Amino acid sequence: MDGDFNVARWAGGRALLNQRVCCLTPHPSLDPAFLAFFLPTPLKVINDLTGSTTVKHLSSFDILKVRFPLPPRDVQGRISRFLESVTGDIDHLLAIKQGVLDLLEEKRRAVIATAVTRGLDPKATLRDSGVPWLGKIPAHWQTERARWLFRERDVRSETGEEELLTVSHLTGVTPRSQKDVNMFEAETNEGYKLCEPGDLVINTLWAWMGAMGTAPVRGIVSPAYNVYKPSARLVPAYVDLLARVPVFAAEVKRYSKGVWSSRLRLYPEGLFEVHLPVPSSDEQQAIVDHITRETEKLDAVRDATERTIELLKERRSALVAAAVTGQIDVRTAA
Repeated sequence: MDGDFNVARWAGGRALLNQRVCCLTPHPSLDPAFLAFFLPTPLKVINDLTGSTTVKHLSSFDILKVRFPLPPRDVQGRISRFLESVTGDIDHLLAIKQGVLDLLEEKRRAVIATAVTRGLDPKATLRDSGVPWLGKIPAHWQTERARWLFRERDVRSETGEEELLTVSHLTGVTPRSQKDVNMFEAETNEGYKLCEPGDLVINTLWAWMGAMGTAPVRGIVSPAYNVYKPSARLVPAYVDLLARVPVFAAEVKRYSKGVWSSRLRLYPEGLFEVHLPVPSSDEQQAIVDHITRETEKLDAVRDATERTIELLKERRSALVAAAVTGQIDVRTAA
């Protein structure tokens, strides 16, 4: 068992399972649906049974140690039918709320992509940028090769005591202390690359996925990453937004090197071939401010939706726990 404890019933005939999936065949006195609802309920008991290794796991022998009340078969059936009805309604609501989250994320990406590549004036005259990934841009914007906009910074830490930063395609550049990271850490960070606030940091191996962004604070990053100082013509926050747009990641992938697509690496000479849109500094800042305002609105809706999802999940768990332990009379609960 890694993370969540997931239970599902299979009714599709014979099947093959991998070695990390446990299959239980219920006794004739046990309703399969009742078992499926009950097993996730005593999660603390199940967690207590799991191995104490680095990655916790639950074996079939551990599951067989779980004890639970066993009502008559007909009562089990009533409980499972009741739960299938009420959890079905909740699951439908959860699916709707998840759809809202998906739409919000899609809207967020569209707001950012449109602003950083088209500007804020929908009536602005457009021209062909001559850059395939950009297409048309406002006529007064310039385009420039990254070679003339960035300078590689390769300064190493002498002590390794600066703030350690991590680079992700999901969150950009963030202090490692703010993330739940379980990956191996080196004994010392001496020799790590220094980066200044506003520097563009690229995870060389995962650039094709969009693992890049600007540093929010002074810190250090892995020697395997590349650090670039932007020119005075660029607003770092604008660069961060531009670097996180999926079409930009697709463009840098073209200049990455490697045999397999999942092992492509973006080296400085590759980045320097990419063309970027360059509005005026004032317009870049206006774009950043606009995106900040719009995404704050979207984030407020997202936070409210996520709270609703958590409440629905808690309600679902409470109903299941109460029903399978006899705390609800399912004959009248509906």
